Amino acid sequence: MSATVQTPPRQDAATRLVRARIVVRGSVQGVGFRPYVWRLANKWALSGQVRNDGAGVRIEVRGRYDTVARFAAELETDPPPLAKIRHVDRYIERDADAASSSTAMGGFTIAPSGGGAMRTDIGADAATCAACVDDIVDPAGRRFRYPLTNCTHCGPRFSIVRSAPYDRANTAMAAFALCPACAAEYNNPADRRFHAQPNACHACGPVARLQRFDGKPVCLESLSQTDDIDAACTLIQSGELVAVKGVGGFHLACDATHDAAVSRLRRAKHRDTKPFAMMARDLEIIRRHAVVSSMEASLLGAVQAPIVLLRQRAAPGRDKARAFGARTGARASDLRPISAHVSPGLNVFGFMLPYTPLHHLLLRRMRRPIVLTSANLSDEPQCIDNNEARAKLASVCDFVLWHNRDITQRVDDSVTRVMARAPRVLRRSRGYAPAPLPLPPGFNGPGFNEQARLPAILAMGGELKNTFCMVKDGHLILSQHIGDLEDARALADYQRNLARYRQLFDFSPECVVVDRHPEYLSSKIGRAEAAKHSLPIIEAQHHHAHIAACLAENHWPLHGGKVLGVALDGLGYGDGGQLWGGEFLFADYASYERLATFKPVALPGGAMAMREPWRNTYAHLMAELGWARLKNDYGELELVRFLESKPLQTYQRMLASGRGAPLASSCGRLFDAFAAAVDICRETVGHEGEAAMRLEAMVDHAALEAEDESLAYPFTAPVLNGVGIPYIEPLAMWQAALGDLVLQTPKGVMAARFHRGLAKAIAAMVKRLADKVAGEGSDEGIDTVALSGGVFQNKVLLEQTYERLTAMGYRVLTHAALPPNDGGLAVGQALIGLTRYKSQYMKERVQPCA
Repeated sequence: MSATVQTPPRQDAATRLVRARIVVRGSVQGVGFRPYVWRLANKWALSGQVRNDGAGVRIEVRGRYDTVARFAAELETDPPPLAKIRHVDRYIERDADAASSSTAMGGFTIAPSGGGAMRTDIGADAATCAACVDDIVDPAGRRFRYPLTNCTHCGPRFSIVRSAPYDRANTAMAAFALCPACAAEYNNPADRRFHAQPNACHACGPVARLQRFDGKPVCLESLSQTDDIDAACTLIQSGELVAVKGVGGFHLACDATHDAAVSRLRRAKHRDTKPFAMMARDLEIIRRHAVVSSMEASLLGAVQAPIVLLRQRAAPGRDKARAFGARTGARASDLRPISAHVSPGLNVFGFMLPYTPLHHLLLRRMRRPIVLTSANLSDEPQCIDNNEARAKLASVCDFVLWHNRDITQRVDDSVTRVMARAPRVLRRSRGYAPAPLPLPPGFNGPGFNEQARLPAILAMGGELKNTFCMVKDGHLILSQHIGDLEDARALADYQRNLARYRQLFDFSPECVVVDRHPEYLSSKIGRAEAAKHSLPIIEAQHHHAHIAACLAENHWPLHGGKVLGVALDGLGYGDGGQLWGGEFLFADYASYERLATFKPVALPGGAMAMREPWRNTYAHLMAELGWARLKNDYGELELVRFLESKPLQTYQRMLASGRGAPLASSCGRLFDAFAAAVDICRETVGHEGEAAMRLEAMVDHAALEAEDESLAYPFTAPVLNGVGIPYIEPLAMWQAALGDLVLQTPKGVMAARFHRGLAKAIAAMVKRLADKVAGEGSDEGIDTVALSGGVFQNKVLLEQTYERLTAMGYRVLTHAALPPNDGGLAVGQALIGLTRYKSQYMKERVQPCA
């Protein structure tokens, strides 16, 4: 947070009457900031007004200089819970027109909102506050069981806004006129619902209804319930699937302990193995099924209310379950374990707590977790419109619990996990987006831009887990998670969001940044945008962008020097059209040098190798041993017999010619290859990263934590022919792993040996490169390492690598606020773009793209 302060001349006495103009920027609209200012001004007996406009909150006060100064100082000390102040401009001058006393100047008022260039934030959606939960469960209150209750401390923001500033007329609530009771709250600065834009009640607000998609009536009496939400709970308890309209989209809900219901849901969504998220009424229910640390409990209860990945708890034995039921009064059905179909093959559950009043009411008497997964077919964007839901979900389930408040922005649930003793965002969406991120030190400094104005940069993001990023007014505005652009509906959603963000934030880019890959749809759209508006375009290398994103969220200064970035993922476009995926880059925001890599191995069938892990196993074994040696030394293995069932001559021709089998230095494909070798997801994967996730879940932690370092699989690091840089060579690992298969070593031990060995190899490579840079007498040594890329979503690998590097004395930068996967890529692209724009365009005439 920064402030610009101007004060009157020194000769003004403390009692001199002055006027002050104050502009507060940040997340300060729709969060109760104006009533906070009103109460503060009345406390100090000041006159004036406060209003919203495009810049944020604009305050004008009049009074004695000493009183105005105290007011201005106190303004930032205790803002409302959802407010985030980024910048304050203050100007105080003598009030030549003031009367002889401040009491004659009139009171302090809240004025209607103004316009102007958009320079304020759009608030993220916030989980229901405790006071609103109390309102909906109070039988004597007028909002008893009202499922769309909110106040300035909670409720929808981004998901209902149509335009800025954030006023009711510019939201999905414009269609609902306030009743007298709600209007009185809305207009009372002392009320916590003062100017709460979605404020409503049973009398005037949107209405929730339980209906059948086929149009037949729902008989509440037959369900023995008194309202629609409670009836929906009964349906879920009885094994039905119910579509539920949330804040950022529709979900599909069912009893998470009901095998048949969860299986039906999988079939209906065409989602074979990808884990389902769950919601539970309270922490006590979650703790029956998962291990929850204090940090994880705080994450679950945070205002963002994300999905938190938690270690599964072993199901209690029958005697323990009975004892628990007797102690708590729980019924036998409430003590059932979670269905094995919820999170197949994994050792974690994804849980969240209720984050809307509707969810609180739906689960009020539900003492079991429910599955609450996005309402869509696999890989499609979730439904947000009632008509769309009727068209797409009628074949999936019979019942829908919905309301008639529009969702203007699709916002998926965010996903987090505690790793290496810190909470980390794996998918940044509801609750987090579009809250801005600060630029690192140096980008806003006087040395960056002599005109004291940063260019407006639009970074288009990647192909998978896409987000895009805008640089505006000294901040980074990262979109919510959009998804994989290979799906036509996700691509259309991406284009809608680009247009919506430009309108909401009054944004006109001066430069477009794209990934270097020529076939990424985001890059193609970015190039077309640049050509249409004659804008310069900058290409950012994929893994350089990963490292730049990691530097940015760790506030690495623009001129902080270079770090050693370790970027591990599936694939990215490297230099000279090569495919990279396991890179060691000596990098800052401006440039990178590739110092080391993983061994390049063929991808038989190209993209098919990402869907059929056995192809990677075959390619690795052929690159290391060849078929004759593999057959001779390990022919008795079931793995070899499996490979023999494939048309190997075809694949051998691919490998020999290189046609349809490009080389890639991919760490992600190494995980796939090893997982398939030990018979995890060998034939196909049901979703991206499944093989690696299941391999991580299989790790035997006793073997992982054993003191004997020889348990780690060995890797070597020779020099890559033709390139002259070292690479991580897995030959010794494969020999040891094949030997373990012969010995029928438990898969969990093998998984532990693989993770441990890979982390050891990464740490050894870091030391080798640091020593090399130091030995060359470089002015920039290596004492800081940045870890990025989707592979570092793996908790075991991240923690093993982090602990080894910190023990060696390195400062290790990791992701927390941004996903390490491609969901954070656009932030890195934006900073690379800013840096290159300065050097290429700010000192010379801008050349438009062809």
